[in-house]
Amino acid sequence: MDVWNLLLQGFATAGTPVNLLWAFVGCALGTAVGVLPGIGPATAVAMLLPITTQVEATASMIFFAGIYYGAMYGGSTTSILLNTPGETATMVTAMEGNKMAKSGRAGAALATAAIGSFVAGSIATVLVTLFAPVVAEFAVKLGPPEYFMLMVLAFTTVSAVLGKSTVRGLTALFIGLALGLVGMDQITGQVRYTAGVPEMLDGVEIVLVAVGLFAVAEAMHAVMFEGRVIDTENRLTRVSMTLSDWKRSLPAWLRGTAIGAPFGCIPAGGTEIPSFLSYAAEKKLAKGAHKKEFGTRGAIEGVAGPEAANNATVTAAMIPLLTLGIPTSNTTAILLGAFQNYGIQPGPQLFTTSATLVWALIASLYIGNVMLLVLNLPLVGLWVKLLKVPKPQLYAGIMIFATVGVYGMRQSAFDLFLLYGIGLLGLVMRRFNFPTAPVLVGMILGPLAEAQMRNAISIGEGSAMIFLERPMSLSILLVVVLILTVPRVLKWHTERLR
Repeated sequence: MDVWNLLLQGFATAGTPVNLLWAFVGCALGTAVGVLPGIGPATAVAMLLPITTQVEATASMIFFAGIYYGAMYGGSTTSILLNTPGETATMVTAMEGNKMAKSGRAGAALATAAIGSFVAGSIATVLVTLFAPVVAEFAVKLGPPEYFMLMVLAFTTVSAVLGKSTVRGLTALFIGLALGLVGMDQITGQVRYTAGVPEMLDGVEIVLVAVGLFAVAEAMHAVMFEGRVIDTENRLTRVSMTLSDWKRSLPAWLRGTAIGAPFGCIPAGGTEIPSFLSYAAEKKLAKGAHKKEFGTRGAIEGVAGPEAANNATVTAAMIPLLTLGIPTSNTTAILLGAFQNYGIQPGPQLFTTSATLVWALIASLYIGNVMLLVLNLPLVGLWVKLLKVPKPQLYAGIMIFATVGVYGMRQSAFDLFLLYGIGLLGLVMRRFNFPTAPVLVGMILGPLAEAQMRNAISIGEGSAMIFLERPMSLSILLVVVLILTVPRVLKWHTERLR
């Protein structure tokens, strides 16, 4: 059956009243959480993971996709009005958006962010529809050596590229790999690293680690090291754009989408790089009076381009997640954990074993895009009021939510001790600038990588040379080596020239 017939079936599933309601609630919650400074989509999804354990898998995935989309958009509101990015990806939006707000053009900035998100998200969703099945068909032909090397590539890029320091990134990765080894060996059944605790026999719950590292650590950090929420002095103008704004925004949206979509498809993902590249491109292409607005009154292209790049990256990240089972960000790592909670392993077989769920999820991305546009343009005033929620009450609510949610999974007091222990670990990591994404990636992909490595060595009759004998795995290995060595060689060469 061709792609479009499958997509129509997906719309039939996603378009049921119950699934539409889940999509709407996800988009609304995601946007509300994204608006609050410091609470990003990863925290939102992690916090809400335990609640949906009793919900049907398709509805749950549609709900999380809505949160994912909504939170990525919501961060632009706080960036523009308060100059307080809710996510690192919206730092670039704050640069020009807040200057536009101070110049009395907050409405135009919010409108170009909302419409740009819709345009980029829609185009990137079409790319997911067209290319995800193709990538899945190709991925079926890969064997254990190639899959192991793909996972090594994911480990390398997430820890070495996205962290501020390679050593910190790799340390976080090894913490995740260690947590992933706890429990029974999936091949031999041997018990490992449980310290004699019966609750550890099944391994450490991914949901528990996600909630501890993000929701609990975030709340602890805010209470201990941050001040109260700042009110805004910017008056909100009507959310609309002039004809000139449209003319300037449209090319920026398309350029931002073209820059962002490829970054979502590769395992070295992340929205910061495409957002900054888009901003640099818009600044370079601006001419005359428009160029002078950058850094002074605020240029609308500087909001439109990065917001489009951000949302295109976020949407395209579904391709490696669904087809290879490789997450490219904090949030997609938690989404991978959500899939595994339902006994579903994303990968090339997903499009045949869980076709109904996959195509309903892809269809819900189209629906979620429209819902976000309908939600965000009329309700910006409401989202702005959320900025006035006092932080003590907000973070107390998050702690209660996280505690009740984790306890509800297994009704185990041990899980609560573990939750707050991991929360303290997350707090320490945050204070010393250790990235948290590698912990989740190591924990989720570690056991899978171990199984693929064992299978590959079995194919090679005990020889590790199997990874060098197969062209695809050798190529991926060379990419890993380049990622680890090229930045250091360039840095050394630059220092020598000085």
